[in-house]
Amino acid sequence: MKPTCLNPFVHLHISGNGTVKACCVANIPFGNINDQSLEEIWNGEAINLLREKFSRGETDPRCAVCHRIEETGGSSIRIETNEKFQHIKLDPVPALPVYFDIRFSNICNFRCRTCYHGASSKWFNDAKALGTNVGEKAVIKNIADVQAFIKKSEKALLNAEEFYFAGGEPLVTEEHYILLEWLIQRKATNARLRYNTNFSKLAFRHYNVLELWKHFPKVEILGSIDATGKLGEYIRKDMNWQTILTNREKIRKLPHVSFKISPTVSVLNIHHLVDLYQECKKNKMINAEDIYINILEKPNYYNIQILKKEEKEKITLQILRSFTSETPISVRKAFQEIIDYMNAKDRSNLWPRFEQKNKELDQLRNENFNQFITIPTNL
Repeated sequence: MKPTCLNPFVHLHISGNGTVKACCVANIPFGNINDQSLEEIWNGEAINLLREKFSRGETDPRCAVCHRIEETGGSSIRIETNEKFQHIKLDPVPALPVYFDIRFSNICNFRCRTCYHGASSKWFNDAKALGTNVGEKAVIKNIADVQAFIKKSEKALLNAEEFYFAGGEPLVTEEHYILLEWLIQRKATNARLRYNTNFSKLAFRHYNVLELWKHFPKVEILGSIDATGKLGEYIRKDMNWQTILTNREKIRKLPHVSFKISPTVSVLNIHHLVDLYQECKKNKMINAEDIYINILEKPNYYNIQILKKEEKEKITLQILRSFTSETPISVRKAFQEIIDYMNAKDRSNLWPRFEQKNKELDQLRNENFNQFITIPTNL
């Protein structure tokens, strides 16, 4: 019997204050990388209990995010990991993880509207004004000493198959560059690099990420772009759309670096999601199949399930009408997953909370969402 989920057999996710968890969406802690060695965590009681449960084909209630997505026909992190690492032999359990998701800190240069201070240092002042700040300092370090972390995790890092970097914002996080340079110096560059990035910076301090990427065989960029132009800049505060276009041109020089748009689907951009996809295709930012969807779960007042039935019907029609004979099957499936998830529950009772919370942020930032909420004319 194959395990329910491969994550505890292959994966190490490091998040807030050094906590090691099963993955980025399941709050299942295994230990703390600042206080324990990697081996101690990897062979500890907490992770072994989860492995035993998954080996019996059981699920865990703390994995609710994946279960909810899968119930509506969506592709979850669980499914993605199981497919990507099905080649890993589990008897015995791998001695070390081969797939790392390291969130070094909350350092970020954006204040994305659906984000919060815990994942973005730039959010600190707004969060403090709203009373939602996490602690009294803007920067929250997850790994206290990156050199000590690398030293005690050396064997696993040198033999990793994949590194996934997310935020904060990895391309303005110095520890990310320190790790890449360390791997290059040791000629340990066989691993895939995968990024979820706002794609606003390709150079940071004295680092040039394009030069570093030349050493790795495969680099995948998932650009966190929720909309084009002014709406995109509104949702992902501090984004400059022209900078994104310029950076996209720069990476064309590296054929082993792939690029996909990776919108976070929320009530803020759901009406414009088809336009985003079509414009990015038209401008040759992406190939037809290059979209990776993230459906926002929290904050719940930005979740697309809070839309009223009539709005959901209009959006469903808009998406279905956008399909042509040339639309890739994978893209049809991704958009159908959005439709199915959106219509799976009626949470329209949360709409007043969205209006309240979004208005609070509008007033703080001197912005106005109402200029963006007209329904596209192609409905």
